[in-house]
This record gives sequence, C-alpha cells and structure tokens, in this order.
Amino acid sequence: MLLLAGAACHQHPAHNAHLIVLGVDGMDPSFVERHWDALPNLRALRNRGHFARLGTTTPPQSPVAWSSFITGLEPAEHGIFDFVHRDPVTLAPYSSMTRTEEPRFVLPLGPWRIPLSKARIMSLRQGTPFWQMLAERGVPVTVVRMPTNYPPVEAGFALSGMGTPDLRGTQGTFTYFTDDLEELSRSVPGGSIISIHPEHGHAALRLEGPPDTVHANAPATYATLDVDIDPNQPVARLQSGRTLAIVKQGEWSDWLPVEFSLIPHAASVHGMFRVFAKELHPGFELYVSAIQADPLSPALPVSNPKNWSARITEATGRFFTLGIPEDTAALRQNVLTRAEFEQQLRLVLADEHKLLRYSLAHSPDGLLFFYISVIDQASHMLWGRYEDELLAVYRAVDEEIGEVVRAAPKAELMVMSDHGFAAFDRAVNLNGWLRNRGFLAMNGNARDWNETEAYALGLNGLYVNHKVVTGKRAEALIANLREQLLAWRDPENNHTIVASVAQVHPSPANRAIAPDLVVGYSPGYRASWQTGVGETGAEELEDNRDAWMGDHCIDPAYVPGVLFANFAVPDRALNIRDLPGIILQRFSE
Repeated sequence: MLLLAGAACHQHPAHNAHLIVLGVDGMDPSFVERHWDALPNLRALRNRGHFARLGTTTPPQSPVAWSSFITGLEPAEHGIFDFVHRDPVTLAPYSSMTRTEEPRFVLPLGPWRIPLSKARIMSLRQGTPFWQMLAERGVPVTVVRMPTNYPPVEAGFALSGMGTPDLRGTQGTFTYFTDDLEELSRSVPGGSIISIHPEHGHAALRLEGPPDTVHANAPATYATLDVDIDPNQPVARLQSGRTLAIVKQGEWSDWLPVEFSLIPHAASVHGMFRVFAKELHPGFELYVSAIQADPLSPALPVSNPKNWSARITEATGRFFTLGIPEDTAALRQNVLTRAEFEQQLRLVLADEHKLLRYSLAHSPDGLLFFYISVIDQASHMLWGRYEDELLAVYRAVDEEIGEVVRAAPKAELMVMSDHGFAAFDRAVNLNGWLRNRGFLAMNGNARDWNETEAYALGLNGLYVNHKVVTGKRAEALIANLREQLLAWRDPENNHTIVASVAQVHPSPANRAIAPDLVVGYSPGYRASWQTGVGETGAEELEDNRDAWMGDHCIDPAYVPGVLFANFAVPDRALNIRDLPGIILQRFSE
C-alpha cells in the first residue's frame, strides 16, 4: 500500500472519480451465501461485479481490523491490538483507541478550576489514513462514522464512529428506573438500575451527566427528567428542560435534549438521550439510553469541521453520536427484551438511513465512506439461534445498498466488512488455565506479580511478564505456551480449544504495549468476559449462557469478511489491508 500511495502522490487526481465505500461491520460471507434470494441488491452486485471472502486481521477484532483498513498496516505497526490494552508500568487496562489529557494550565478560582488551555483527546492509532492522502491531493472526501476515527482526522468532512464515548466518558451507560420492590439501586455492567417509586403519578428522575471538571474534586453533574403518568391511561408526559414529549407504554421516545450545568448561568454541557417506556401501569419501568453528545451543540469532537454535525442536524434532525449506539448491555442485563432490543436496532437503522441520504446528497464526487453498524451488533445477540430476525437486519442493509445504487448509478461501489461471525458456545478463562499450569501465581485473591510468568488481558492477548522472565527464558516460555495451548482439548467433547497462536513482532514504537501472543480460538470458543479485563475465573471452561451468543474474536481463518465491488479488483485472495491501496488506485490516472 505504501508503494502504491507513493506512486499515486506523483500523479494528478482524477477529480471526476466517484467511489462509494460501504463498510458493513460484521457482514458474514456464509450468512450472505445462505440467503442470496432474500438479498437482491447484494446478489445483483455479485452478478455484475465481484464477490469474495476478505481476509481479516490477527486478531479479528473490530478496532484492530478497521485500523488496518484505515492505514493498510498490520496491528504491529498501527498499534491497535485489542479493544483493551494494558499500561506497561501499572498493568492497568485501558481503552486501546483514545487517550484524554487534561488541560495543562488551570486557574484556581474559589471552588472552581478554570481551564486556560484545552483538554486533548488523541487517537492512539498510528499510520496515515488513506482518505487523508486523497484529501492532500485535492480529492473531495466524506467519511461517515469510520471506526477508530475519534477524534476525526482533520481531512474533508467526517463524523466520528466506534470509540466515541458518551458524556460520562464510557462506551455507553444506560439507566433503568423501576419500582420493582425486589430491585435495589445498583450498578451493573453497562448501566445502572435505580429503584424509584413515583408519587401521585409523578417521578423526578436524576440523570447523571459528565464529571464537573471545573470543580476541584470533579463531582458528577446531574439533570432532571420529570415524568408525569396519566392516572387512567398507560401514557406519560416527559419534560427535559424546556422540551416536552409524550410517550406511550411500549414506545420509544425521539431524541430528548438535556443540559448539565457546570457554572450556573455561565457554562454547561449539552447532551441528548432516548427513553423507552417499558411499563407505566400498573408498575413503573423506564429505560434511559446513554446520554450522548448532542450533534446540534456537541460537547465532544464528533465531526470535522467542528460545525458539520450541527449542519447535518439542522437538515435531518438529531442522530446518535455514541460510537456503538446499540445497547447490547441492556439486553444482556435483562433490562430490554430481545424484541425491545430489535426495536432499538430499527431506530439505529433509521438514524443511519437519514445520515446515508444526507451523505449521498452532499457528496456528488470524490470518496464517500459510510459505516453501517447494525449487522455486527445484531449478530452478537442473534447469531445461530434467531436466523429470521438476523436476516431481517441483513435485508434492511441490503435495501440501503439498493438505495445507494439508485442514487448514484454511475458511481463505483465497494461493500466490505471487517470480519464475519461464529457461535460463542464456551467461555475460556485463560488466566485460570495459566494459573492451573503454574504460569500465573496468586497470593490469596491477588495476583503475585513476582512469581507470575504470563497472564491474559483483552479478548485475544497473552502477555509474558518480562520483569520476571527475560532473554532465552522468555523465548522458551513463549514456545511452551504455544505448544500447550494448541494441545488443549475440551474435556466435555474433546474439541480443540485453540486453533492458532501467533507471536507478535511489534514495531519499536509499539513494543511496550503489544501482547507477546495472540490466541486464535476455535469456532465455538472465546475468551470469557473476566479474561477481557484480566481477571481469573474459577473454571477454565464454562458454558456461555449469556445473551451475547455470537462472536468473531477467534482464529481469523474462520471469520473472514466480505468484499463486493462493481469494478475490477485484483484476481487474488485479498486481505483488509489491501483495500486502501485499491481505493487510492481508483483516484490515480
């Protein structure tokens, strides 16, 4: 890709070229092949152009694969190895995609801390994005919700995608208010459950917003959502600030704006949320989505130029800004039912659809990249058990592809995905396996770092503790780990648990953060949720009873993505890293 980019930079851009790239997260080739008759637009694209499996990255995780698509680089070079990395000094886990640095200069003023410089939000991905190369050559570029593009690269027009947090700084935290006498106020993975009992049909719900960094101890900010329930009908009036809305039982609200005050009458943060009225009579159950940056007045850098999200909102209405807007956590915690989650998927599709229409209308030439998330998130919750429901999501995306073809019949079109899917039947507690074989030492409930030789963190990473094991001992340990992992069999069925173990050879810039090994699980197996955050489960293997039933964090050979194109592409097996070069070539004479 780098050789091609270097050659392309010496040529004049083809200004009349028009290429649309639809990035469909998680579109699986085997699923598509089972349902050609139900996907007429994909079938037509195959028949008049190109369709093939697309090789993915090691590991086949979304931030890793999309970073390779963006840069044409291996993970060892772009530096994104997992959703979760670990600090090489403290060994604490952190998000692999971005880092926020607080303002360098602050003026203490009574109870306030007035920033004299801006906080910096930095992408941790290395390498040059392909659309930045195009923009530097004068090609118009529009990049809508590219994963791991937060904050957006300052090239052309862009909305940020996966990695964009909510206003609390998380990847999405819901709140569930209920009068169920058996429920206590508590935090659960991905959200909070709040016990509340409306009085005389009224409830004043406290919504937690961003931390108030203007105050010295950075307390949480709060806003109030007033709910007034009709005494006779299952309907309620909602009031957020000056905005009023009516919602019926079993109905989703539209986006509701909310304002969090930092300094009274001087500084505030604008957000927005959606409500689902699960029950208004006789009980009270209200789901409130993660509070996201309001694109009309964004508190986070969600677009480039900065005012572009507001311009879109003025034309289309509000739309989600959270990197992953589908709330799988609420389904996993039994806050939303599967049917209610599917309703939310349709709301996400509706927002994506209006963003797509706006993008098509305002990107008449050059490059348009548009990201579609719903197949990936639906597959996690429906794979292998709810084929018809998942097919309905595929069909909705297929209809969007047809709309693109009709809106831009002369454009070149590429449809690609970052990976496919497989069943997630058994959870692997890799740290438990390491402990039972003497590689990981425990002192009571705490890890003994003076004795631990290796540990797992993230969904595929395995690290050698180089403070304990060095030189040739480390090389021997890596070989031993690989041999034992590949020989590991499931005592329940004698299946191979690990299909591949890849050693990582990172660039010097990434040596401190890279795992030593990437574990490629066999289909049906995946690292447990405890392993993802570095914890040690009680059992080495457990049946997966979670609502999250499909996954792709396994051996990449089993979960390739897809590649469709209505133009000629190289007649060889392609990897996702090859696509930036192909895209750049479309704009070269």
